[in-house]
Amino acid sequence: MPDNAAMNTTPASPAPEGGAAPAHSERPAHIPRPASEHELVLKVIPMPADCNPNGDIFGGWVMAQVDLAGSVLPARLAQGRIATVAVNQFIFKQPVRVGDILSFYATLTRIGKTSITVQVEVYAERFAAQGSYVKVTEASLTYVAIDEQGRPRPVPK
Repeated sequence: MPDNAAMNTTPASPAPEGGAAPAHSERPAHIPRPASEHELVLKVIPMPADCNPNGDIFGGWVMAQVDLAGSVLPARLAQGRIATVAVNQFIFKQPVRVGDILSFYATLTRIGKTSITVQVEVYAERFAAQGSYVKVTEASLTYVAIDEQGRPRPVPK
């Protein structure tokens, strides 16, 4: 059962719609904004074909969208191929319904030698309650930078 704090919340410090990191002279352009900031990386509306027999959206469909959203910041940082190596945590807080407008926010939480860990939070703007947001999913995923042969390679500094 979801906690009440997850009900009708809005993302903390959402990024501007454009999603581009502001220019900072002390940080190279290829490095995303600090891990303390969320960035809107994906918006999508689930359709009837994405439903399970109960009428809710398949959890696997949501997981695939989270994987896509989670890869945006690591791909930018790695400047090349990446692969998902771990789903560290995945919590479904509320069901997702047909017609919900889903907003996926990503935050870098760790940058290692070859890997990058990202926190993804998903908020639903319910079709019948436009302007009200409910956190429906949160996840932590780890990606690894890979070379052309699929072997781990260093993340550029």
